[in-house]
Amino acid sequence: MLVLSRQRDESIIIGDNIVITVVDIRGDKVRLGIEAPKEVPVHRREVYEAIQRENNRTPQAEGQSQS
Repeated sequence: MLVLSRQRDESIIIGDNIVITVVDIRGDKVRLGIEAPKEVPVHRREVYEAIQRENNRTPQAEGQSQS
C-alpha cells in the first residue's frame, strides 16, 4: 500500500485520468473528491463489497422446475 500525506486542496493522480483531491478535513474525517471517467466505477469499500456479495449470490429459484 502506498501511503501519501496530503493537505486540503492537494491531489493525487492515478493513471492518466483519475484525480483524487482532499476537499476538507474535519477532526478525524477527510472528504475526498474523485474525478474519473464515467466508465470507471467508484464506490466506497462497503458498498463495493455489498455489490460483490449480491452478484455472487446463487439465484434461489434457478434450477427449480415450475409446476
